[in-house]
Amino acid sequence: MDKVEALSKVNHKNLMNLVGYCEDEKPFTRMMVFEYVSNGSLFERLHVKEAEHLDWQSRLRIAMGVVYCLGYRHQQNAPVALRNLNSSCIYLTEDDATKVSDISFGIDKKEDEDENDAPDEYSTVYKFALLLLETISRRRPYSDDDGLLALWARRYLNGASPVMGMVDPTLNSVPEEHVRAFSELIRLCISEDRSQRPTMAELTKRMQGITGITQNEVIPRKSALWWAELEIITA
Repeated sequence: MDKVEALSKVNHKNLMNLVGYCEDEKPFTRMMVFEYVSNGSLFERLHVKEAEHLDWQSRLRIAMGVVYCLGYRHQQNAPVALRNLNSSCIYLTEDDATKVSDISFGIDKKEDEDENDAPDEYSTVYKFALLLLETISRRRPYSDDDGLLALWARRYLNGASPVMGMVDPTLNSVPEEHVRAFSELIRLCISEDRSQRPTMAELTKRMQGITGITQNEVIPRKSALWWAELEIITA
């Protein structure tokens, strides 16, 4: 199966990695098993009221985990782009480290697919910018009141309104220099002129410069299967 073969070739600490695959002919069944991630999705943590709140530093660490994972995939000999990149595809470990899930991996492009849905580097940069905007603002990608998130944010990105107005009001101690730098980066990443968008390498460098968060700092520190590891060690 092409999808399984492709998944087996990518392995990153911030990617929800494939654990196994099984196939049965009677009844016809195919199943892929991915590693367990215990702390819900980024979408849930941002938008479900009962979910545990994410502070500013946690959100920066999550965003950097996504960037490093995407950068790794684009550095492969045959670059592997994510078809779906949104907050529902970002899962969090017990210490709120990023695990990027790509269930649609390997599906062929549809004939009517929009350019920003095509799995290439510049569309990935575009989608990451929208994800970053959602993470900063805690606003859904679309709402009946405000429409598309990118359109809602336009007045902050172009300077028509104070840039801090796009920050989630429940957050405390958010550095304005961070938000200004992110605003400029997001504006470039969602430019209609694709040639104005940074590459993944450039995006990673810019994000590193803003957050100061290294690759080692985004690696999950706790295993959701610590109890199984303990059993193996003590057996």
